[in-house]
Amino acid sequence: MQSLPKRCLWAGLGLLAVTSQTALAAWQLDMTPGVTDISQEVFALHRTMLWWCVAIGVVVFGAMFYSMIKHRKSKGQQAAHFHESTTVEIVWTVAPFLILILMAVPATKLLIKMSDTSDSALTVKITGSQWKWHYEYLDYQGNTDISLAYFSVLSTPRDQIERPARASGLFPKGAAQDRYREDGNYPEAGEHYNMEVDKPLVIPTGRKVRFLITSDDVIHAWWVPDFAIKKDAIPGFINELWVNVPADKPGIYRGFCAELCGKDHAFMPVVVEAKTEAEFEQWLADAQEQQKQEELAAASSIDKTFSKDELMAEGEKAYLARCSACHQPNGQGLPPTFPSLVGSPFTVGDVANHIDIVKKGKNAMPGFAAVLTPKEMAAIITYERNAWGNVPADGVDVVQPRDVAN
Repeated sequence: MQSLPKRCLWAGLGLLAVTSQTALAAWQLDMTPGVTDISQEVFALHRTMLWWCVAIGVVVFGAMFYSMIKHRKSKGQQAAHFHESTTVEIVWTVAPFLILILMAVPATKLLIKMSDTSDSALTVKITGSQWKWHYEYLDYQGNTDISLAYFSVLSTPRDQIERPARASGLFPKGAAQDRYREDGNYPEAGEHYNMEVDKPLVIPTGRKVRFLITSDDVIHAWWVPDFAIKKDAIPGFINELWVNVPADKPGIYRGFCAELCGKDHAFMPVVVEAKTEAEFEQWLADAQEQQKQEELAAASSIDKTFSKDELMAEGEKAYLARCSACHQPNGQGLPPTFPSLVGSPFTVGDVANHIDIVKKGKNAMPGFAAVLTPKEMAAIITYERNAWGNVPADGVDVVQPRDVAN
């Protein structure tokens, strides 16, 4: 009779055999072929190199195991005694050299092709920062009068993000990360959990698009697997990439920041929407007009006076979208890097200092003057000075857009 451990082993192997097809279907053990011509060439080169390596491995290990079995001591074989063989040394030097040359030639040609950004129809500057992407359209088909720039920020709700951490038991009950949803009733994650943004990068299909990639704080990396392109975003440097999405493959393509860039590295997705050329041109015109209207609205809001309730409502939404990643939805922060805002001198002290820090940043916190409108910053400051039981020591609990703009 089989022992219990052996029976468990066979049962486990049987279960694995039954479920392996389903499990393996969810795995991807190879590169993605991608959608662009370049990505297809990269995939084909990868497959070619892979099979060359397999063939080399079969020959080398085949010869090794054949020699070990055929000429083993138990069969009476006697080891040969020699110190060197000029022929063998020439063969094992020249053969790998030739193999490397055969690999290097097609790889070099493809790398040169991937680096050729000439004759592009659209140029977009991409700037990485903690933890968002900034897209600036510089020219389209020779038109340099384009005026369009915006930030692309993660839009997955923070309560979805906190759910896996709570369920994993990483945080004990009552921990700062868990207090704001004490009933534990976190929503289920969406289909594109942590891969949603408020404003995707929009490009035309069938046209070559050139990207200028840099950073304004730490090193990031802009990566879209379906395009087979990835490049580091380095402060003070400009790197170049290009893509040409086939005209018959419009759609949404997702990627990541592929460089460990700090606390919220996992929450810095890349979303690219490829539209047909006609749709892109219409979108570009609409987006520029919308930006003009938003700028006019932001400018006009400076002279307006908003009620405390209005600022608190907008401030809570903006805080949860922009600030809660570091300072937490309940304001408790993650000391010492991200201090608590509950009863902090930062939020209940001098309002001028509060405004200055939000606008210009401090330590690991970036400034928001170039990211948010005066009204949004005023709303966030008002919210922070009143939320979580805060009572400003200077009595200033409402900040207007003009206070921030001055």
